[in-house]
Amino acid sequence: MAGAGSVLEVAQGGASRPLRGRLAQRTRYYLPAVLVFGGVLGLWELLVVALDIRAFILPAPSAIVTALVDSWGAGRWLIGPAFANTFVQAIGGLVVGTVVGVAAAFLTARWTTARDSILPIAVALNAVPIIAVAPLFNNWFGLTNPISKMMVAALLVFFPVMINVTRGLSQVSPASLELMRSYACSEWTILRKLRIPNMLPFFFTALKVATTLSLIGAIVAQYFGGASDVLGRVIVQSASALRFDVTWAAIVMASITGIILYLGVVAVERVVIPWHASLREPEV
Repeated sequence: MAGAGSVLEVAQGGASRPLRGRLAQRTRYYLPAVLVFGGVLGLWELLVVALDIRAFILPAPSAIVTALVDSWGAGRWLIGPAFANTFVQAIGGLVVGTVVGVAAAFLTARWTTARDSILPIAVALNAVPIIAVAPLFNNWFGLTNPISKMMVAALLVFFPVMINVTRGLSQVSPASLELMRSYACSEWTILRKLRIPNMLPFFFTALKVATTLSLIGAIVAQYFGGASDVLGRVIVQSASALRFDVTWAAIVMASITGIILYLGVVAVERVVIPWHASLREPEV
């Protein structure tokens, strides 16, 4: 019995060592970023107090946090509902832009005629400034309709998704393609077994960029009018009222929204393509 207990303790110790190693590795990876972030906030607070910087020039982090808490669900600004509505609009634009971009990528990768006709249009759409199309979408879909903001976000998302997915579908290994054709595989089998798996890392890379673009598109579109309970309108109105602590609080929430969207894509990526080299953890 004593021998069995010793064996069990050794086995448990061996199993816990990799876990402790991974924990230590993650700590070493994230600790510098946490320390730098905390140091920047501390220095910011210290300089604002020491130099007596006026709040309308640069509010202290403590003042921003106070404004965020006070304006979350009460008062004039209502940052909480504004955060939720902006999040929904960014997600809507991300979904629409991604679906249309993936569909266009499959067409351009499959048929040369479609590539010659769709690619110039995609490049032209990508070159259009947001501030030029946002008033047009407000006119087409309605000033207070959230779809107008989603369409601006979708316009920004479309191009990187289409380009990256097209590359992933087209730039397959010639040797792999030749091997599958030597086995008389159909184009559908090649698409399902070779092209789509090769495309997925490109797709998730585009999606990580698209999350930020969808948020930028939604917030910039909100600058041109609409419902007041969105982050873009909170930023504009609070800055006009010289409540720059509230403006910074809304900017912080916009950053948090972008981080949430990005981490959501990373989580889905780890589930869908755990086999990809970029997601493998190094040996400890």
